[in-house]
Amino acid sequence: MNNEVGVKIDRQVVEITIDRPPANAINPEVSNSIFSALSKLQEDDDLRVGIITASGDRIFSAGWDLKEIAAFDSNEAAVNSAFECPGGFAGISEFWGLKKPVISAINGMAVGGGFEIALASDLIVAADHAEFFLPEMQRGFLPDVGAVQILPRRIPYNVAMDLLYTGRRMGAQEALHWGLVSRVCPHSELMETVRELAHDIAGGAPLALQALKEVVPTIYNLPLPQAFAATKPGNDALPIYQKMLKSEDFMEGPRAFAEKRDPVWKGR
Repeated sequence: MNNEVGVKIDRQVVEITIDRPPANAINPEVSNSIFSALSKLQEDDDLRVGIITASGDRIFSAGWDLKEIAAFDSNEAAVNSAFECPGGFAGISEFWGLKKPVISAINGMAVGGGFEIALASDLIVAADHAEFFLPEMQRGFLPDVGAVQILPRRIPYNVAMDLLYTGRRMGAQEALHWGLVSRVCPHSELMETVRELAHDIAGGAPLALQALKEVVPTIYNLPLPQAFAATKPGNDALPIYQKMLKSEDFMEGPRAFAEKRDPVWKGR
C-alpha cells in the first residue's frame, strides 16, 4: 500500500485517506492504492461500506497531478499509461463491479478530478467550507473521468453545464441545495458525521445493501413499467437482487421484528 494513501478498518467500514500534500493530487500510485483498498472492501464479506476522504482541511483533491503528467511532455505512451489504472481514475471512477457503497467525505476543495472522485461515490458529505469546481475547460481539456458523464444526471442540466463551461466554484450549501451532497457539517464534525452514517448503513442486511447498489443505477433511466418488471422474482438482469430474495436474511428481518430483537445477518 502506498504511504500516500492511508487505510483503516473499523469494524465493517474501510476508511481511505488520501495524504499527498499540498493538493492531494492523484497519480498512478495513488490510484492503484485506492483501487487495492476498494478491492479489499469488495472481497471481504465482513466489510460493508467504504469512506474516501483526504488529509488536511483545505483540499480534498486537486485531481490529476498535472505537473507529473506535464513532465511526460510529448511521450504519448507514457501519458496513456498514467491514465490506465485499475478501476479507472483514482481507482474508483470505472470500478463498475464494486458492489458495496462508498461515501466521500469532502474536507475542502474538490477540484477537477477531486470532484469526479466524489461523483463516483454513492453519497457525498461535505464540510461547510468545501467547494466543488471543474477548471478543465480553462486548461484545454474536459473533465471526462466522470463529470461530463455523471454531473448532468445528478443535478439540473443547466446547473451542470454552467459548472462545466465556466469552471465556477460551487459552495457546500449550493451543492446541498441542488442535491449533489446529502449532508453539510462543520469541518470539525465531518469525520464523526461520516463514520456515524457509514456504520448506520453497515447495519443493514449485507445482500440488501449490495442489491440496492445494483438495482438503482440499472433501473434509474428505465420507464416505470420496465423498472418495476426488473424487480420481479426471476428477472436475471439483477443477480444480486435475485440472490437477496432467496436468502436466509430475507426472512431474518421480518422474523427479528416479530420477535422484538435485533436481526442477525448472515449475508446469505
